[in-house]
Amino acid sequence: FFFSVLNRKTGEPPLINGWIPYLGKALIFRKDAYKFLLDQQKKFGDIFTVHIAGRYITFIMDPFQYVYVIRNSKQLEFHEFANKMASKTFDYPALSKGKFPELKENLHRIYQYLQGKPLDIISDHMMKNLQDIFEWKCSQATDWETEKMYKFCCSVMFEASFVTLYGRVPAADGHKVISEIRDKFIKFDASFPYLAANIPIELLGATKKVRKELIHHFLLQNMTKWLGGSKVVQARQDIFEKYELLGDYDKAAHHFAFLWASVGNTIPATFWAMYYLLRHPEALAAVRDEIDHLLQSTGQKRGPTYNIHLTREQLDNLVYLESALNESLRMCSSSMNIRISQEDFVLKLEGNQEVVLRKGDWIALYPQILHMDPEVYEDPKEYKFDRYIENGKKKTSFYKAGRKLKYFLMPFGSGISMCPGRFLAMNEMKMFLFILLSHFDVELAENKAVRLDNSRMGLGILLPDVDIAFRYKLRS
Repeated sequence: FFFSVLNRKTGEPPLINGWIPYLGKALIFRKDAYKFLLDQQKKFGDIFTVHIAGRYITFIMDPFQYVYVIRNSKQLEFHEFANKMASKTFDYPALSKGKFPELKENLHRIYQYLQGKPLDIISDHMMKNLQDIFEWKCSQATDWETEKMYKFCCSVMFEASFVTLYGRVPAADGHKVISEIRDKFIKFDASFPYLAANIPIELLGATKKVRKELIHHFLLQNMTKWLGGSKVVQARQDIFEKYELLGDYDKAAHHFAFLWASVGNTIPATFWAMYYLLRHPEALAAVRDEIDHLLQSTGQKRGPTYNIHLTREQLDNLVYLESALNESLRMCSSSMNIRISQEDFVLKLEGNQEVVLRKGDWIALYPQILHMDPEVYEDPKEYKFDRYIENGKKKTSFYKAGRKLKYFLMPFGSGISMCPGRFLAMNEMKMFLFILLSHFDVELAENKAVRLDNSRMGLGILLPDVDIAFRYKLRS
């Protein structure tokens, strides 16, 4: 078998195999996928296949070819792969058509609650919950308070998202209950890259026990006690009730998976947005100025005791805030966009190029290569908070080799695999920064470089390799 894969058919891309049977190039890829892929591109050009842990993954490196992969959603499928990975990671039965007819489609339909008018409603709730949490946590900070930044972002964003989606825990110690769930969540999340890499959960210490405890929080008898949950979660509950073959534990596991999808990437993304702003005083000043200006022009007062209300249009018009956020997403996102060939099939690309694919082959786009391309983004390793602004408006034209790119920033995936919660995620992060900067003076309390931890390469937003202290106090 090992040698037979070397027999490439005509039109198949060059194969990079590695010396170790089964593993192939898995170890070197895991260590630094970005560097590995750039090295292969120099040797083999824009299309090549890599053998990684028993899988053959064809990488398309030219961003002008992305559109041909994205539009072929019939032959190049994503949902089946995502369904298998999620059911294994979160411990619910795979959504097979025979057992659960139309469940996948029904769940997909619910994402309408995360756009348009319903998005405005859930965003308003999130804004109110964020303000309540900031007030509860920080309103005593008349003098400087010091905290660890990742821990802070995690605490605020986890609780605000939890309460917005699932409702308030009415117990007197509601905050405590949520922070217990959060602590377990962090433990589970640390094992997520191993679960995604198909490593059996039994080999991951206490992860199996922690996952079971987390899922138990979402059993119906617990969820019915929570007050004021969102329409999107209620609609999911209603759908699960229609499937008798879904056990109580399975439904709870689905709810837990939805929580992970809601915060697993948003928390680290919020951290990076805040970290880069505090590292760059001119960025901080510009964003704060824009926020103050909006409050002034709408006659709203800042400070923990005032309720700030923002319309979607007002949030969208904060161009410096959005640009700063997009710039941090450009620098910290590392998601691999995967498609799986449903048949033996010839993928036709621009310039009369063709790629011969076998059924079951994986195709991957790796947008981090695009995000760090010096031809698209000058000095890509530099944080430039106004990179996405031109003449005071949002900049959406980026070029490579003199040609305009359709895709230039892809932190949320693409096409059929695009994150359905992306609009809410952007709103949440903007609102977090809005409240933080309008209410507080904030600065770093230690001077050390925080780097990207590469252990999640290919899986979304990278975590920081260390936490860093910052301090805050109420603005006078």
